[in-house]
Amino acid sequence: MRARLVRVDAVLVQAAIAAALSFAHLHDIANAAGQHGWKAWAYPISVDLLLVAAWRRLRSGTTKGAAWCWFAISLAASLGANIATAGLLDVHAVPAWLRILVAGWPAVAFLGGTLLAHSPPPQDSTRSPEPTTTELAPAPPTPAVPAALVAHARKVAADHRTRTGQAIDTPTLRARLGVTAPLAEAIAAQL
Repeated sequence: MRARLVRVDAVLVQAAIAAALSFAHLHDIANAAGQHGWKAWAYPISVDLLLVAAWRRLRSGTTKGAAWCWFAISLAASLGANIATAGLLDVHAVPAWLRILVAGWPAVAFLGGTLLAHSPPPQDSTRSPEPTTTELAPAPPTPAVPAALVAHARKVAADHRTRTGQAIDTPTLRARLGVTAPLAEAIAAQL
């Protein structure tokens, strides 16, 4: 158990380091592209939140096409910032296309986050469709129970209570009497 805790801690430490560095790179790119102050801090948060939202959708088992798309978009934004700040970008002469990408990111992140958070749940194709009418089907008639069968069921129920200390349940009563489920329910109602 201790080895597992150490492994988890190492993974969390590695994740924290990676997140901090990626956050700093995204901040630097946003700042270089003209987004200063709080705006430069908001960019890495929006990239990371979109990445997390996409990852959560992937892990949820629901529709994964959109999740993979938004995961790839946010991962590309994060990786692009990491690579650009590795000396490939002159932060004093940011190209216009990068300024456009940075300026357009909030709308992209908003769209992705909204679609991930508010898309309808997937349809389960194995379930039958719900009835469209509001009328309830009439309940099946309660089967007539002969008095002798009820008397026998009382003896079976008493024997069960004596042996187990608990009241007999309907499935057990059904099995002991060898009757159908509706008949067992009708008998149990009379006990």
